[in-house]
Amino acid sequence: MHSSSRRFAAGVVPGVLVAVGLLAGCGDSLTTEHVELSALSERTLTYSLADVDLFEVPQAPGSHRVTVTFSQAGGDRCTRLKDGATATFNGQPMKLEQGGVDGTAGRDVCMPTRAFFDFNPDEWAKLPPAEARVVIQDASHTVTMVVQNGQAKREFKFDGTPNPLERMLRGQTYAFLWSPAGEGLTAAGASLLPEGGVVTAQMVVLREDNRISFTVPAQLGPATHLLTLKGEVGAQVSQCVGVAGCRGTLFHSQEQVVAVQ
Repeated sequence: MHSSSRRFAAGVVPGVLVAVGLLAGCGDSLTTEHVELSALSERTLTYSLADVDLFEVPQAPGSHRVTVTFSQAGGDRCTRLKDGATATFNGQPMKLEQGGVDGTAGRDVCMPTRAFFDFNPDEWAKLPPAEARVVIQDASHTVTMVVQNGQAKREFKFDGTPNPLERMLRGQTYAFLWSPAGEGLTAAGASLLPEGGVVTAQMVVLREDNRISFTVPAQLGPATHLLTLKGEVGAQVSQCVGVAGCRGTLFHSQEQVVAVQ
């Protein structure tokens, strides 16, 4: 999947961390309020999965990552979780970021409390889909979130032959199936970038449950192209304890070289 060089334009890799989490901008005179985990019990916990497979590029930080993020306090408050809290993903330790005010960017920014876990996509691909159990706790409180199929390697599989797809014809319609089966896509995209080019052809994608289809533009010139497929599904939360609510999204993208003729 990877090699030491890249023949396609560098602009093809945007959004590697699209599902990892966003910073919240605040005022310039904030102070950090140190709190125990129990003080976050009225917040919402968001589960985000970023599963980004790149062609000819070593894995970028965060490209295969699970992140859980607490919602912010709102207003002028900015909270930081006190020392002593821990977070685990299916029993494995997560990196916990306690949050609070960060002024290194030249202005005060309120960082959320969150935890993340970088997974090995090759290991996950060998395993059947499994639930993801995230547990965050300190001496005052415990937060538990369980996501169905939260531990699963996602993939678009060409719905046809030969497989894998290596050649596409202009004006022809192609279909791909999202895996794991049983997940309905809430968003999807597909694009083609010619080798050595800078203009990406964004294609109209039709979605039907876990299946997408699109037609290769007839006006494309024959060349080697980089096909990028993207998809997103909503997280199915089966347990949410210790916070006001839980939600999440699972994002996957993949790149493949195809000959457009």
